[in-house]
Amino acid sequence: MNRRSATVGKTRSCPHCRATILESAAVCPACKHHLRFERRSSGEPEPAGEVALKVSGQFSQRTKDGPGEYSVVVVIRDAKGTELARKVIGVGGLAPGEERSVDLTVQIFNS
Repeated sequence: MNRRSATVGKTRSCPHCRATILESAAVCPACKHHLRFERRSSGEPEPAGEVALKVSGQFSQRTKDGPGEYSVVVVIRDAKGTELARKVIGVGGLAPGEERSVDLTVQIFNS
């Protein structure tokens, strides 16, 4: 495989959306812009990550409760329970009867 050698877990900023991404990423997972084009032989497939976790769900505001607000927060912890990162992904308001859906995917890439 002809991938750039990078320190495992090293990050950089996407030049398009400024999200913090892995240095090894060829496509930004946040804005989906291509960051570099990798040359591969015709038979060599795109390296895929293993989907280690995928969670989908939805939430809504019940009509009888009136309008409400929501926050979507993701927390990453190590095996000892130490918090490594906490990000507010989105916030907003919900009118009675409105609904939102959330998808969370964690991919693991081998270097």
